[in-house]
Amino acid sequence: MRSYALLLVLAGCMALGIAWWSEHVLGTVPCELCLMERWPYRIVIGLGVLAAVLPRSGARVALWLCVPVLLSGGVLSFVHVGVEQGWWISPFPSCRAPVFHGGTFAERLASMPRHPAKPCDAATYLVPGLPLSMAAMDGIYALLLILPVHLALRHGRVRAMFRDRGQKTIR
Repeated sequence: MRSYALLLVLAGCMALGIAWWSEHVLGTVPCELCLMERWPYRIVIGLGVLAAVLPRSGARVALWLCVPVLLSGGVLSFVHVGVEQGWWISPFPSCRAPVFHGGTFAERLASMPRHPAKPCDAATYLVPGLPLSMAAMDGIYALLLILPVHLALRHGRVRAMFRDRGQKTIR
């Protein structure tokens, strides 16, 4: 079970590493939804570390908690892809152009953000020719990470079942 937990830690670090690389090396600017999509991986890293150090029963609980966290990551990605495709508007006001009411031109300029935010409907494509935006790939990745969690929990259950059978035959 510990190996699966460490695999989740590595997978979460890899997702955050790719986001960091695309931002700091490739120069892509993340939008508010992009930044929100990083939180499930941070939480999975923490839960994976907990699962690696806790006893078996605590590790199972930590791994079970990874499932709704990864599902929420998939949902966030789906929301982001919907915004990119124009199916709905972003739930975050920072993803839309600011609206200025009244005041002088100087007051309007003073109220503008220091650095313009990237709109959430501007998709970022890392792989040329692949019609999957970074948000879509993130959602697929988050949902695929549920598989190792399922395998870890199933592996632990099968192992316990064999262990219980062995104890019954010994008595």
